[in-house]
Amino acid sequence: MLNKQITILFFFILSILPTSLLADDKPLTIKDVTMLANKALFLMREGNYEKSLIQSRFALSKAIQLKNDFLIAFCYNTIAANFDEFSETDKAFYYYNKGLTYANRTNNDVLKNNLHNNLGNIYCFDKKQYKKGVYYYKKSLEYSTKINDVYQILFTKLNITWAYFDIGDFKNGYPYLDYINKNHKKDGDASTIVAINMLNGMYYSSINDTKKATYYFENAIRLGNQGNEKSDLSFSYHEYSKFLIKTGNYKKAYSHLDSYIKLTEELKDEEKLKKANVAGINLEIDEYKREIDKIENEFKTKQIELLEEQYRNKKIVIVVAIILLLLSVVFYILTLNAKLQHKSKITDLQSKVQENILNASINGQELERKKIASFLHDNISALLSSAGMQLQAFTNQTQNFPVEITKTKQILENAHDQVRDLSHELMPSLLVRFGLFDALEDLCEKNTNSILNFVFNSSVDRNTRYNEDFEMKIYFIIMELINNTIKHSTASQSIVSLDESNDSLHIKIIDNGKGFDSSNFHILEGFGINQIKSRINNLKGIFYIDSKLNWGTTVSIEVPIHYHKKNSNPVYPTQ
Repeated sequence: MLNKQITILFFFILSILPTSLLADDKPLTIKDVTMLANKALFLMREGNYEKSLIQSRFALSKAIQLKNDFLIAFCYNTIAANFDEFSETDKAFYYYNKGLTYANRTNNDVLKNNLHNNLGNIYCFDKKQYKKGVYYYKKSLEYSTKINDVYQILFTKLNITWAYFDIGDFKNGYPYLDYINKNHKKDGDASTIVAINMLNGMYYSSINDTKKATYYFENAIRLGNQGNEKSDLSFSYHEYSKFLIKTGNYKKAYSHLDSYIKLTEELKDEEKLKKANVAGINLEIDEYKREIDKIENEFKTKQIELLEEQYRNKKIVIVVAIILLLLSVVFYILTLNAKLQHKSKITDLQSKVQENILNASINGQELERKKIASFLHDNISALLSSAGMQLQAFTNQTQNFPVEITKTKQILENAHDQVRDLSHELMPSLLVRFGLFDALEDLCEKNTNSILNFVFNSSVDRNTRYNEDFEMKIYFIIMELINNTIKHSTASQSIVSLDESNDSLHIKIIDNGKGFDSSNFHILEGFGINQIKSRINNLKGIFYIDSKLNWGTTVSIEVPIHYHKKNSNPVYPTQ
């Protein structure tokens, strides 16, 4: 069997490399990270696997910061190759796949070729999943043909031949062997000559050509003993012994089988020695894997949090300014009365003021949503529709009119559509026209995907309508709780249920996610729970969270229904 070829390219070889890296407090350039990645590869080829893993892990973190898909894939390939060297096949397989994910985002066919070939090796020679292995070999062959790498073409076809012959499919394997026999002298090298002779012996054995099979098997063993391809030599002994048993030469078959067993044991001893020479690294392999995964996950998490924070800041700049101003007033009041009041009363007062500020700002936001949505629909949208009708009337009465008129009509239609969409975003049309229950069912359907399924249950007649402000407040509270489930729970299912009892609306949101410590104030604050509590308190309702780590989360809300919906004009009656 061939030694697994760890083919990791030196891409972006730098004509001039810096003599030292930039200081840690300065951002690294693509050139710097490329040098780090190449150094990790050099350390691996020198047999210094522990240092290579540390170096490649550091290079990976910098490549992720640069968002450079090629360098990320390059580092993953080096990490996988390190694990491959000391037979940590599962870890090597995991990181080869991660590398391929990023390589597929690039135009670098050399890197794609190498990763596909490495995965083919693992599937065929470790997992014994030949069908998948041949698939990856053929993908590798596509890329090596595209870049016209004649050596890699020959090497990959040799692997495909071997995979087919291993499962006895000589018909499909022979065309690849025929190509190898014709092109090895000009495109191959001595490292594959033993395997080629062995494969020829296997083929001629399959067609019962004893003379040629004997010639090629003995040639493979002779060349293997002269060279350093011990793995290929051991398999040559094995295949030859099977051929000799087939021909009835049991004594010679036993002799070669004994040579195969001895050489295999020798190779195992060498592998154990290699592992011994990297003392301590096996104890740290799992830690490396966790840290490497953590690098990517932390960066992605920071990016998501940054985007969310930027989006949120754009929406609540005015609210933050008001809160800061009123907090300053509260701080001034607390300072003046510090000697006259107990610490608990001061805390209660501050909490109450904050809640009132939050409720005022939320009420203001909701009022502004309604006003803006109404203005956009009733005024701006109507004006745009009227202008469009005027232009339509003009074009109907005029045969020859400038092309600018047609373009103006299109612009007005686009503007009308965008105004309509914005008004619906500010105030969902389903909520206004059909009520709370249809709007919540639609919200659950929109947020359901293959990862997280939202189920909506309601025992209340879906035609029931409440006060418009009440419906709007309940809708946005539930929407915020659903957003928390999506962002933080890692759940696969969440159930949103509503029930009406004793003039109160009972709401439950249950998920099967990872849960959290509901007694931790900082976690609740991070999830925005205090803001939701303030909204519910403003409605004279009750809010309760039951959550434990790894046991999911249940949110219970009970809100009194003071006003059923009156006959009033909606924000926009039709669309």
